Amino acid sequence: MKPLRKLPNRPCTPLVFLSPLRRLCLLLVFLAPLVAAQQVSFRITPLRPVEELRAEALKSQPPAEEGTFRKPDLVELVKLDPTIKLDIRYAATNNFLGTPVYTQARAFLERPAALALVLVNHELRDRGYGLIVHDGYRPWYVTRIFWDATPDDKKKFVANPAEGSKHNRGCAVDLSLYDLKTGEEVQMPSGYDEMTDLAYADYPGGTDDERARRALLREVMEKQGFKVIPDEWWHFDYKDWKLYPIINVRFEDLGQ
Repeated sequence: MKPLRKLPNRPCTPLVFLSPLRRLCLLLVFLAPLVAAQQVSFRITPLRPVEELRAEALKSQPPAEEGTFRKPDLVELVKLDPTIKLDIRYAATNNFLGTPVYTQARAFLERPAALALVLVNHELRDRGYGLIVHDGYRPWYVTRIFWDATPDDKKKFVANPAEGSKHNRGCAVDLSLYDLKTGEEVQMPSGYDEMTDLAYADYPGGTDDERARRALLREVMEKQGFKVIPDEWWHFDYKDWKLYPIINVRFEDLGQ
């Protein structure tokens, strides 16, 4: 792993003295983490209206857990590394339910997992890629919405709320790569949240380039303590997930 390069100590030029083109370029750089990929998500027909399921989920409680856990310390990813892009599809309509589930487009992880992800992003930059995050910490009530909305033949792709998920513990992340030259998300053997065999981490189909990019993502993530799950090439769990409790705090209650 190469050490982080120090930025040169140069005086800053006030934006008002920069040319319009230069100001536009700087604006695009700062907005990069908010640029969403435009790939269309896989869709299902929810078993019941999502708003109805949301009302029920918000009234319910996570499963009781026994044991001693670390105190949660959720960190917002883009505050650690602004070059990590976000495409939080559950905050928009481009997701497998076709309707917003999150109230804000934000991504959090427990601090050790978040710091490890920054190291992943740094190594990928040397290979021409950056990380684009689709989901991180997920409040437990959203896990219940997903479970109650998903047909039985697709339930292996969603977590059972009776057990909670690693997303609920702030130790799971859904992500892919974007090309540093174009700023666009790369093609993988399947799309994000695709509930088919194409989503399997070892699916043999797709192009050589797609499989190579999938393998690169897995290689760099595993080097920093993450492990891919067999059914979803984009989903990685952090090694210490068992040390954290299930959390059910909404994004708007996590502060700015």
